[in-house]
Amino acid sequence: MSKIITDENRIKELLERGVDEVIVKSHLEKRLKRGDKLRVKFGIDPTAPDLHLGHSVPLRKLKQFQELGHKVILLIGDFTARIGDPSGRTMVRKLLTVEQVKKHMKDYIGQAGKILNIKETEIRYNSEWLGKRKADFLFELSSKFTVARVMERDDFRKRLKEDVDINMLEIFYPLMQGYDSVMLKADVEIGGTDQKFNLLMGRKVQKRYNQPQQDIITLPLLEGTDGILKMSKTYNNWIGLSEKPEKMYGKIMSIPDALLWKYFKLLTDFPSEEIEEMRDKTRRKEFNPRDIKAKLAREIVGIYHGKTAALNAEKEFDRVFKEHKVPEKVKGYKLEQKNLNILDLIIKTKLAPSKSEAKRLVEQRGVKIDEKTIDDWKKEIIVEKGMILRVRKRKFIKLI
Repeated sequence: MSKIITDENRIKELLERGVDEVIVKSHLEKRLKRGDKLRVKFGIDPTAPDLHLGHSVPLRKLKQFQELGHKVILLIGDFTARIGDPSGRTMVRKLLTVEQVKKHMKDYIGQAGKILNIKETEIRYNSEWLGKRKADFLFELSSKFTVARVMERDDFRKRLKEDVDINMLEIFYPLMQGYDSVMLKADVEIGGTDQKFNLLMGRKVQKRYNQPQQDIITLPLLEGTDGILKMSKTYNNWIGLSEKPEKMYGKIMSIPDALLWKYFKLLTDFPSEEIEEMRDKTRRKEFNPRDIKAKLAREIVGIYHGKTAALNAEKEFDRVFKEHKVPEKVKGYKLEQKNLNILDLIIKTKLAPSKSEAKRLVEQRGVKIDEKTIDDWKKEIIVEKGMILRVRKRKFIKLI
């Protein structure tokens, strides 16, 4: 059994660093300092196969609880994933099949294990209880709440105002998430700020089932590489936990400078004082933002792939973007034709999804062959073995 650590500085870090809100902070702080062994829940629905740095924010907070000796629960919502969380949605989600959900969650434990000590983590699936209940369970659960209470959430009010449908499953979703907390006897639940309604609903459901109400920690949402929208595979602005070191490094180097400090705070263990010092010196132009970003990329890649892989990823990035050389390893593509139009070549090698996009890339001088820019989209290419086709800064293909 893990010993509970009650160090006040670590508790302060747990409750304040990268935290948006704690409900109820005084109650949770008292329990932490008293040394109560808490059951801390974080739920994730497998609606896509990859975990990304946005998911790492609550997982890292969960890890802090784990390191203080508390029992952390990673709940995989394999049942609720089929419905889809309505939080932040402007339209009804498409229902997922059981097969799709199984495929998505195939490697979730391995990916979460990059952050958590899986041997010390309680792994649960909400199909254990929700997938086995009969219709009378829905009678029981829904009878404890009014439609008016569930419809209080901003997402629903906005959709009603805009005459956008809300289906009945979406209304049941927060009740089911709340019931998860009942089944797990959760003392604490962690989630993003967009989850606040669902987390509060967990407190209400627990109260209706005569359980103590869980405390809540909400965490900021992490913007993706575009610097605007929350990180998501849907928005193609994500950085996967299992991406290759070179790709992860390159994506981090592409984030806007304004996100640097948020990434340092939420995704690394750099002391807060050191982050503020770097921020001040960058503001005073004593530090170059690019160098600080390289430090961030090195650190994050090191967390998930090790220091050696991080240094190699940095060398490869500098080789391509500083020295303007071709990467040491380039994916090969075997072509049968010897002569073909540049647009056809781009499409065949899958470096653009359509001819119109390929044409746009050529016109914007984003296409090179052996580092010579191709600016005529009508150009016929005589393919030679070992020829390197480059699109934009990051896409390379070696023609075979």
